[in-house]
Amino acid sequence: MKPIWSQTPYLPILIAALVLAAANCFADTDVMSHASQLELSGKFKEAAASLTKALDSKSLPKSDRKKLEFELDRLERIKKDYPYTADELFNELKGSVKNLTREEFDQWVKEGRFDTREIDGERRFMTSSISNLFFRYPELNPRRTPPKETAELEKLRLETVRTIKKAALDEKKPYVLPKRFHVSMTVTAKPTAAPPGEVIRAWVPIPRRYPFQDGFELISTSSKVLDLEDENSPIRSLYLEQSAKKDQSTAFKAEYNYTTYGVYFAVNPSEVQRCPDDPALKPFVREAPHVVFTPEIKALSDKIAGGETNPYLKAKKFYDWIAEQIKYSYAIEYSTIRNISDYCRTKQYGDCGQEAFLFITLCRLNGIPARWQTGWNTCPGDKTIHDWSEIYIAPYGWMPVDPYMGIFSMRYANNLSPDEKKEVRDFYFGGLDWYRMSANSDHNQTLKPPKRSMRSDDVDFQRGELEWGNHNIYFDQYTWSLKWDEIKLPSVKE
Repeated sequence: MKPIWSQTPYLPILIAALVLAAANCFADTDVMSHASQLELSGKFKEAAASLTKALDSKSLPKSDRKKLEFELDRLERIKKDYPYTADELFNELKGSVKNLTREEFDQWVKEGRFDTREIDGERRFMTSSISNLFFRYPELNPRRTPPKETAELEKLRLETVRTIKKAALDEKKPYVLPKRFHVSMTVTAKPTAAPPGEVIRAWVPIPRRYPFQDGFELISTSSKVLDLEDENSPIRSLYLEQSAKKDQSTAFKAEYNYTTYGVYFAVNPSEVQRCPDDPALKPFVREAPHVVFTPEIKALSDKIAGGETNPYLKAKKFYDWIAEQIKYSYAIEYSTIRNISDYCRTKQYGDCGQEAFLFITLCRLNGIPARWQTGWNTCPGDKTIHDWSEIYIAPYGWMPVDPYMGIFSMRYANNLSPDEKKEVRDFYFGGLDWYRMSANSDHNQTLKPPKRSMRSDDVDFQRGELEWGNHNIYFDQYTWSLKWDEIKLPSVKE
């Protein structure tokens, strides 16, 4: 007996539809591959023309159209990350580096000291080239104008880790010394971000629940809250809407209180067990976007770990290697990078999130559950968006690991002694300070309600996201700020 589907009179139509779908799929792949090759060779206009031509097809499936639209937008994002010509960067640098000559600058360019891209026949330089020069070449710091003073910050970091560690050891528990904070976060769309009368949709990050972070209390918002994500959401936000007004900014504001604890896990390596066969942990030992087990990552893992088999000690080796070998650098936008962990491995530098991705990838490759943890660093004198990570060590559970703080202590905390540097480094492998607001427990998650347009950052969520209609509002069309004050908790009497 013939299959039922083969008896239908619509078989030729079905076959034609399948062939057409396959052809569209292959055409879509070919277009993106061709555009990517053009972009890598610096031919941005040609890449944009190729994508635009493909988007003119009315038969293009919606999913393929979104991919091509993102690739077209990605070209513009890359250009925004590389705004300087050589002359413009040199003129900026003259105000930051004492006695800089053009000959010296040209030599630095030849040596590859700056992130550059060839864009339509012109060499362009990355937006953070000046700051990154000092991160990557700290021997230039004596020539920095004005000088960067970090002694107070380093002292605060050292005092903080000592205080938390002592309390955790004294109380024999990992979560100690709670602090409560009042936060005001504002995401402001520029007057040009949306046409007057159009509704701007906004997602503002707020604290999710963790063992070290709880007590969230929403105080006020600039407009009615239309959605408040569950406290255990992997990408927690509150959702607001406002209409754009002519020649006016549109501000979305949220005020809230929350409590954080100092964290320190006193791990005994001899008590560490193999990772349990728990379905909840399985996603965090797999590959994922930007967590890819390439041959190069595998070779690096073997080089660092050697014959170590203890999960805790193996992860510590990865952490220490990153702290000593990777330099800090401000990043280009994550949405423009194909594989963030490999980007950091290849460049041997990266920002906090890129360093965290490299650490997470090395851990997952070795069967150690590892995941993303991000939001804000609110440390006095060092407030900024920030990414770090967590690893699961049985029987202790999830414990924080901040690769950036390992790098900060070993490479940039020059006012600390060698032993103090290691003290700070070692604390942040299993320890965390109070000065955090964590909104995310995983990367590449979907906002709720989902955006109609593409995300400005499809990896992370710290600065908020905006759109109007089906149009994304990119970072250059809005600003973000977070202000905080500590709320004194009542003293606990013995």
